[in-house]
Amino acid sequence: MSTDKNKFKTINPATEETIAEYTYLSGDEATNKVEDCHKAFLNWKLKSLDERANIIKSIGKALEKHKDSYAALMTQEMGKLLSQSYEEIDLCIAICNYTATEGIKQLQDEERPLYDGGKGTIHYSPIGVVYGIQPWNFPLYQPIRYSIASLMAGNGVLLKHAKNVTGCALKLKEIYEEAGLPKNLFQVLVIDHEVSDEIIANKYVKGITLTGSTPAGKHVAVKSAEVIKKTVLELGSNDAYIVLDDADINKAAKICADARIYNNGQTCIAAKRFIVVDSVYDKFKKQFVNILERMSYGDPTNDDFDLGPIARKDLREQLHEKVEKSVEKGAEILCGGKIPNTKGYYYPSTVLGNVTPGQPAYNEELFGPVASLIKAKDNTDAMRIANDSKFGLGGGIFSEDVDKALDLAKNYFDTGMIHINSYGLAYPNMPFGGVKNSGYGREHGGFGVKEFVNAKAITQA
Repeated sequence: MSTDKNKFKTINPATEETIAEYTYLSGDEATNKVEDCHKAFLNWKLKSLDERANIIKSIGKALEKHKDSYAALMTQEMGKLLSQSYEEIDLCIAICNYTATEGIKQLQDEERPLYDGGKGTIHYSPIGVVYGIQPWNFPLYQPIRYSIASLMAGNGVLLKHAKNVTGCALKLKEIYEEAGLPKNLFQVLVIDHEVSDEIIANKYVKGITLTGSTPAGKHVAVKSAEVIKKTVLELGSNDAYIVLDDADINKAAKICADARIYNNGQTCIAAKRFIVVDSVYDKFKKQFVNILERMSYGDPTNDDFDLGPIARKDLREQLHEKVEKSVEKGAEILCGGKIPNTKGYYYPSTVLGNVTPGQPAYNEELFGPVASLIKAKDNTDAMRIANDSKFGLGGGIFSEDVDKALDLAKNYFDTGMIHINSYGLAYPNMPFGGVKNSGYGREHGGFGVKEFVNAKAITQA
């Protein structure tokens, strides 16, 4: 029997209106779905790589077919600009196409001669059911990122999506099965955290992947370690974009502004700390603030606006609290910084100056359109400040000396992904992941299909 605590509503953050109401699955109901997924896996793992790839390609085609309705649903549930919802779907289609071709190459058997004259075969075998715990900020991309690679590898897949994008999760299951994926091979678990811990311990679940906050990652890592199961974690970050003394300031200011507000500033790999060398600081500051203070917010379905709302009311409150605490500790609001008196969970593009260690704007991840502007003495100091973080997901370097920037990226910047004179989210053919408190493991680029496989060593005389 359901009680109120077993139900929840999804809310449109632009209008504050209820979209739908859902009921959490009980532990037994969730367990049954896991068992059904395992049964489907037992058949799927025997499919050839070509057979799996054909269905993955079909999923890409089905996403194209449902693009309009899915884009509208993403914008309705979490508030991203409609144009960016379309961009997200295009990226997911590209991931399907890349994985269907590169996955076949990566998962082929490898033959190796043995020192005693025998023959060795390396076979990449699926491990079973992979459980994904995913956030709301990219409602389609997040589940696509791990599930397509896991399915290509021959695994079954479970998805626990953030509850405010439950509609997107359920629609994805429909699209997968419409594209020909066997029934029950991909399961959506609408569950609470307590039941989620039970799923991690379920005997059929062999691997767990989470995208989320560092505390959530620590919790999942501990629960998974207790039952000796592999994890892949993509956690938060406080990405630094360095503007060196020889940077093109006009270009840097424009790209940095776009990199801060994309997806309403709610991106793990968004630019967040802007570390600018003293000799060009004032020029950059003037242009950067000028761009961001002119960013407009409003209805995310209207192309006239640059920003939609923060995804939830509580998230906006948390963001604003970090801004206020930073100001209390010496930061200066250069633009924005006030919650508007309007319907919807909007927050203006904001720039904080005089950001120093000890402030949330320096040490923590601000998940929204708030930029932290930090002055460095010189190029060496800028790199020191960039690495002065517990996080290490992404980052950026602006310099007209590309060779110098490449050297810094390769040998000094302690992050998983670095953009030079540019900004990007993810590329299907490049590895995605971080270091330090930003997690471990890699997705995309041919790496993800091997995260949850058993590399079997078979030898024969």
